Amino acid sequence: METMLEQTLALLRKHGIRLSKRAGQHQVVDSTLLKQMVDYAELSRDDVVLEIGAGIGNLTLLLAGRAGKVIAVERDRKLIKVLGERLRGHSNVERLCGDALRIELPKFNKVVANLPYGISSDITFKLLEHGFELAVLMYQREFAERLAAKPGSDDYSRLTVNAYYRTSVELLGEVLPKAFFPQPKVTSAIVRLRPREPPFKAKNEKVFFNVIRALFQHRRQRVRNALYHSFGEVFPGMKIPKAERRVTIDQRLPKELAEARVMDLAPEKFGEIADCFVS
Repeated sequence: METMLEQTLALLRKHGIRLSKRAGQHQVVDSTLLKQMVDYAELSRDDVVLEIGAGIGNLTLLLAGRAGKVIAVERDRKLIKVLGERLRGHSNVERLCGDALRIELPKFNKVVANLPYGISSDITFKLLEHGFELAVLMYQREFAERLAAKPGSDDYSRLTVNAYYRTSVELLGEVLPKAFFPQPKVTSAIVRLRPREPPFKAKNEKVFFNVIRALFQHRRQRVRNALYHSFGEVFPGMKIPKAERRVTIDQRLPKELAEARVMDLAPEKFGEIADCFVS
């Protein structure tokens, strides 16, 4: 019996396709790993599953066997053609040719995907804005570790706090390069996301997200100094001379928050800081 790698190579040769590492076209060729991803998604025939970067359909075929409907998004027209050939007997698969960051996504309740790593951050937050029940996603390991990092660690970042506010994050295991063709130079990781109500509520989410972005530009500084250096980003409409900015910050921020290092703040503390600047 042919291995999944042999099947993949044969399909690519048949259609004259050369996969692009630059475009993130790394196909999973480990059948056990693909089954794990599908199992982690807890699928039933009631689910509509979105797959981003479907490639030649190694994962799509398994999803089609479990879910009620699969929406397979792929921007490479040659790969869309291969998908059509492989999924001819599966009426529950809808193929969409386009860039997942640009197209309007149809309704779905779950996501299972081996994401192109170059769009990991942008597509994750697009999905969170769209809304879903559960997602099982393959990321570069470093990105996955940033999603689940703890305050004070080197991986703790703007991404961590943004994700914590919107979703619970589970790291389900790392994946070695040999699980893909062509093999990437990096180790990957499977992550499960479950969107939730924020564990704390910011008074003004626009100010909250501005504060997170601004503070992490100076992650090793004290909050007072970080806010001073990025004052215009936090409050784009507030025209205050530089000489008065420190006074404004000190008047509004409790000393405990002002003196803390940005990278040591728990996510809830970013909310407290933002609330200090909301009238």
